[in-house]
Amino acid sequence: MEGFNLSDIISVEHLAYTYPGVEDTPGVPVFEDMNLKIQEGSFVAVLGTNGCGKSTLAKHFNSILLPTGGKVYVCGIDTANEDRIMTVRHNVGMVFQNPDNQIVANVVEEDVAFGPENLGVSSPEIRRRVDTALKQVGMYEYREHAPHLLSGGQKQRVAIAGIIAMEPKCIVLDEPTAMLDPRGRREVIDTVSRLNREKGITVVLITHHMDEAARADRVVVLDKGKVAADGTPREVFSQVELLHSIGLASPETVELCWELNRQGFDLSLDALEPEECAQALYNAVKA
Repeated sequence: MEGFNLSDIISVEHLAYTYPGVEDTPGVPVFEDMNLKIQEGSFVAVLGTNGCGKSTLAKHFNSILLPTGGKVYVCGIDTANEDRIMTVRHNVGMVFQNPDNQIVANVVEEDVAFGPENLGVSSPEIRRRVDTALKQVGMYEYREHAPHLLSGGQKQRVAIAGIIAMEPKCIVLDEPTAMLDPRGRREVIDTVSRLNREKGITVVLITHHMDEAARADRVVVLDKGKVAADGTPREVFSQVELLHSIGLASPETVELCWELNRQGFDLSLDALEPEECAQALYNAVKA
């Protein structure tokens, strides 16, 4: 391991990955030399246009995909080590786009218990974990409900509870709000933000929603298999021209200030919240 240290929960070193070709067609390279480190306890959003490698990267974090070249380490474990794959998956839980694909039982609490049961956890401990996980995502009162009767946001929160019950150190969410309405999106992002803040769980959020990414501590922008920008939300989203060149936009507040600057204003491009933006506009007009 070249640069792994104890604060890095995930370390991607010179990752290369090519999707295998079908029959005689050549493979499709996604990464040739990808490097990235995720610190334990952080909340990182990964952005990029379709096809930039976001989901491919996420699947390397818990051995769903294995590198063609280079290495990915989780808690210091090589994800390509077949003997340690279950340990990797215990440390990194995955939440996908469609919650219906992750829900396996007919009762909410049974679904949340599924992961710990597979880990061989004792029954009293499973009961404790299920109750705790459902309370953490605000779904405890629905524990005896049928999942198919829940809203999309509620289903996704149950899917997150199922991951929490396995007590991972890191949760990777691959566009978890893509199929949800605005209320469901807010429920899910509020839930993972709270888990990160209150429980210290590392969160990696793959998203194409700028307002969701703005909630993270750190934003990583991928383009053509490489890191195009990496920093705090304010640092990344103020690079409006760079994001436009990739095919992305900044949050609406930043875009508004950027457009006004093109008309002769001199506004800072780090106002992510509507209140900040309104105050900046008020100050500019008053001056």
